[in-house]
Amino acid sequence: MDPQDFTCPAAGRAVKAETGYWAFVPAPLPPPIQYDAPTTLLLSQADAALSELSGLGRYLPNPDLLIAPYVKREAVASSRIEGTQADLSDLLLDEIEPKWTPPGSDVLEVRNYVAALNRGIRDLEKLPLSCRLLRDIHAVLMAGVRGHDKTPGEFRRSQNWIGPPGCTLADATYVPPPEHEMKECLTLWERFLHQRDTMPELIQCALIHEHFEAIHPFLDGNGRIGRLLITLFLIERGRLSKPLLYLSSHIEQHRADYYALLQRIRTHGDWPAWIRYFLVAVRDTARSAIDQSQAILNLRDGFRRRLDKQHRALTLVDELFINPYTTVARAATRLGVTAPTASKTIGELERIGILKEVTGREWGRFWLAKPIMSALATPPVSTSPGEGTA
Repeated sequence: MDPQDFTCPAAGRAVKAETGYWAFVPAPLPPPIQYDAPTTLLLSQADAALSELSGLGRYLPNPDLLIAPYVKREAVASSRIEGTQADLSDLLLDEIEPKWTPPGSDVLEVRNYVAALNRGIRDLEKLPLSCRLLRDIHAVLMAGVRGHDKTPGEFRRSQNWIGPPGCTLADATYVPPPEHEMKECLTLWERFLHQRDTMPELIQCALIHEHFEAIHPFLDGNGRIGRLLITLFLIERGRLSKPLLYLSSHIEQHRADYYALLQRIRTHGDWPAWIRYFLVAVRDTARSAIDQSQAILNLRDGFRRRLDKQHRALTLVDELFINPYTTVARAATRLGVTAPTASKTIGELERIGILKEVTGREWGRFWLAKPIMSALATPPVSTSPGEGTA
C-alpha cells in the first residue's frame, strides 16, 4: 500500500506499523455531506422505492412466498462476489436433499449466509444492531466452511489486507487499521451506528457500510457481513418491514465500480460518488423487487385459478414458490399425507404443466416447477451507476 495514494486527511490517515508496513485508519463518521441536486433527486427516488417495497412486504398474504426465495437469491449473489461457484439451483436442491451436496461444496457457504441473515433478524428482536450482533452472525456465517479457522465470531487480533491473489502486506492494494487502531475505529463506528434522526437513514446506511469495509474487523467474511449489515440496519430502523431488499445482485453486476468507489473514499474522500452509487443500487433493486414480486404473485394467482378447489394441490403450489424443487418425501412432509397421496398430488401438477420430473430416473427422482423457477431466478434489471437518475 502506497501511503502517497491517500491524499485526503478528512477520510483518514496512513500509519506505519511497527513491522514496517503501511495501513490506513479511517477518520470517524460522519464526513461532510454535500446534498447537490443529483444526490437529492436520487435520495428521493431511492426513499420512495424503498417505502413502496416495505409496504408490499407489510401487506403480503403469505410473506414467505417472496421472502424465502429472495433471501436465497441474495445469499447466492453475495457469496458469488467472494468467489463461490454455487447457483440458486444448487442451494434449492441442497435444501430438499442435503445428502446430494458433496462435502466442501460452495453451497455450504451460501447456506450459512441464509442462516446468518435469519439469525440476525431474530437477534434484532432482543438486541440492538451492534458489534456484538455482528460477531454472532459472523460465527454462523463462517461455521464449517472456508475461513472457519480464522476466529469465527471474533474480531481479528492480527493484520489482514486486500489485494490481488498472492499479494502480501508489502504490495497489498489496501491495508485496514492495525488491531489497536481497529478497536478504537469500531467503538466510534458503533457510536455512529446508534445515532438517530441526524441524517437521512439511507445516507447513514451508505456511510455505515463503507466504513465497516474500511475497518475490515474480521479475518474473513467482511464483505458478506457488510452486505448483511445493510438489510439489518434498514429492518431495525423500520425502513423495511420484511427482508426484501438485497443489493448483492447490483453490486455483482457493477463490482469494479463498487470496489473502486470504496477505495476512492479512502484515497480522495470522494463520498458523493459512493453515495450516488448506493442510492442507485437501492432505487433500482427496490423497483426490481416490486416488479418481480408482482409477477410472482400474478403467476401464483393464475395457478390457483387453474386448480380451483383442489386444496392439497394449492398447498403444494405455495410450497413450490418457496422452493420450486420437490420430491415425493418432501411433498408428503409438507402436506402431512402419505407418500402415495403426495405422489398423486405431484402427478396432478405434472399433468397441467406446473411440475416436471427432471432426473429421468426411476429412483431418487425430483420435480421442478420451471415457471416458478424462471420467475424467481430472473436477475433484477440494474442501471449502471453512470446512467441518468430518471
